[in-house]
Amino acid sequence: METLIVFVLIFGAIVIVHEFGHFYFAKRAGVLVREFSIGMGPKLLAKRYNGTTYTLRLLPIGGYVRMAGLQDDEDDELQPGTPVTLTLDANQEVTRINASQKVLLNDGIPFEVAQSDLQQELYISGYENGDEDQLKRYPVNHDATIIEKSGTEVQIAPVDVQFQSVSILRRMMINIAGVMNNFILGILTFILVAFLAGGVARSDSNQLGTIQPDSVAQKAGLKSGDQITAVNGKKTATFIDIAQEINQYPNKQIKLSVVRADKTDTVKLTPKATTSNGEKVGVIGVAVARNHSLKAKVTYGFSYTWQILTNTLSTIGGMFVHGFNLNNFGGPVAMYSMTSQATKMGFTTILNLMGLLSISIAIMNLLPIPALDGGKLLLNIIEAIRRKLLDPEKEGIITLVGFALMFLLIIAVTWNDFQRFFIK
Repeated sequence: METLIVFVLIFGAIVIVHEFGHFYFAKRAGVLVREFSIGMGPKLLAKRYNGTTYTLRLLPIGGYVRMAGLQDDEDDELQPGTPVTLTLDANQEVTRINASQKVLLNDGIPFEVAQSDLQQELYISGYENGDEDQLKRYPVNHDATIIEKSGTEVQIAPVDVQFQSVSILRRMMINIAGVMNNFILGILTFILVAFLAGGVARSDSNQLGTIQPDSVAQKAGLKSGDQITAVNGKKTATFIDIAQEINQYPNKQIKLSVVRADKTDTVKLTPKATTSNGEKVGVIGVAVARNHSLKAKVTYGFSYTWQILTNTLSTIGGMFVHGFNLNNFGGPVAMYSMTSQATKMGFTTILNLMGLLSISIAIMNLLPIPALDGGKLLLNIIEAIRRKLLDPEKEGIITLVGFALMFLLIIAVTWNDFQRFFIK
């Protein structure tokens, strides 16, 4: 249960931060954000503010932003014969349309729709109070709301506040904003991790950090700040080199070349045997040295993000050389398994995992695949080069194909993860 809660919190935070990026820049560009949802599934709470309906939904798995004019925005077109309830203002202009059987408007006018246009001409015509002898037509206010069949009340979407109505540059910014937010979240998280850890690990140095009490290293006289330049005569330039060499000698005596105050001494000790990933390895109880400066802690957020970015792109590039391998991907099962391990190791490790997943999700979203943010950005670039709007129908087909491919990949990755982590 603890792992499940942590998993939901991590995944939810990453998705909400991502969606908030789209939300914020859509608002800035003048695009109507009809709904900002935290969670998925059935609606629990809803509150309208400044043209947007904010909803809290039952399933705590991320959220979404619903922008006017996009393929995932529900069509407000009211079919002829649809029974609705209208609310009019003092100028006989429609301010509210209730198309839901779940909501009752006490002051509304029963109305059967004959025709309507809620995007361009902004009108609704039909028969009032069951009187089919007189066709009435009412203008619809630009900022009117419609209560959809689900019971959610959102603002109607006139064409001037739709996504496609803003400039290409603003649309590109909206599309990339989610990825940008995930990078920012990752960077800030890694900076926080560096502060909580008391500094940044200097894995590129052969200097020792903390010496564990009653450890093999302490009993042998090793001290924080010592440099181990060789293990059994093999040179060690980094802490990783030191660890790799010592790991090879569980319960076997070794000789360390130790530099302290510009003097080199030889220290003999026997690493303690322990089990790691099913194998016996030698350990002596030393930690990596850390850089405690403010600059190191702040820059770590950027340097570690860059390291993840380059490593991930290298892995993706390698697939074109060595072939496609599902083991290079990780889906929800892999995320859950990593969360389980991180939960056992404490809060700092959980934060580090959140930063890692945020950056990884940002990179994957940048791939030029239809349905992903990178694919949408590619379509924007093609549109800018052509200086012509893409055919909405063709763009919809491309996006649908992208969704189908992504869905198949998710299924394949999830099954592969399940076999890797749970089927021995």
